[in-house]
Amino acid sequence: MGDVINLRLRRKRKDRTTRETRAAENRVKFGRTKAEKERERTVAEIEARRLDEHRLPEDEITRPKSD
Repeated sequence: MGDVINLRLRRKRKDRTTRETRAAENRVKFGRTKAEKERERTVAEIEARRLDEHRLPEDEITRPKSD
């Protein structure tokens, strides 16, 4: 006679493997490499720094210049 198996556990195991397979495919298809993430973070920091450097001082914003 064959071994007794728990169908619920077998179904869960099968579902888990299909989810893991799909996740691996999505990582390849949509994922970014570590270098891409680092480059994007660096570019964002540079853009934020440039924006902050062009910001007007508070006293020039509140007090209009009188010529």
